[in-house]
Amino acid sequence: METKPQMIKKKILVVDDHPIVRRGFALLINQEPDMEVCGEAETPEEALQIIEESQPDLAIVDITLKGGTNGLELLKELTQRYPKLPALVVSMHDEQVYAERVLRSGAKGYIMKQEVDSAMVGAVRSVLNGGIYLSQEMNRQLLTGESSRRSPSSETMIDKLSDREFEVFRLLGQGLGTRRIAETLDVSIKTVETFRSRIKEKLNLEDGNQLVQVAVGWAVRNNQL
Repeated sequence: METKPQMIKKKILVVDDHPIVRRGFALLINQEPDMEVCGEAETPEEALQIIEESQPDLAIVDITLKGGTNGLELLKELTQRYPKLPALVVSMHDEQVYAERVLRSGAKGYIMKQEVDSAMVGAVRSVLNGGIYLSQEMNRQLLTGESSRRSPSSETMIDKLSDREFEVFRLLGQGLGTRRIAETLDVSIKTVETFRSRIKEKLNLEDGNQLVQVAVGWAVRNNQL
């Protein structure tokens, strides 16, 4: 009696700094007959090691990670070192704030964590098949150009911030001081102060108080508080 050849499962790497979230993603993926989680990482260093060892077919990456490197920086490194490895971002942050920045960093899709139960498997399959996954609303905005026309002034200038500058700006908008931002990003206070100076220069702001006002205003408009 002939035995059916065993299906080769697609290997998925999950990179997230919360163990419970990683387990939840693994449960969703491992119940599918044609895919499995081959490794879990909470830092970029762990992710790169697993990629070397397991050679996954896709990486699921959160924007906020441990180890002083955010998910956007990891995505850029993956694009350079493993250009054939597609990445899908799953994050708590608003898609309209991060989706374009994520795609520019090399990712092939974006899901907000509250949509994981209904969208995860479909998004993974879409990216594995060479597609790009975004919500219907975000796809519509990108196709019509709405996401690029948010505001002719500060919103457009914010797009010019580097990924790390943007993280500092976002945390300022949430009311965090320099010390708390340094702890959150795992960098020195001096480094945060340097980023603040660069942000002020890029946004043409006069002082730190004006920077905080602009950051808080942006956070309110984009539901980031």
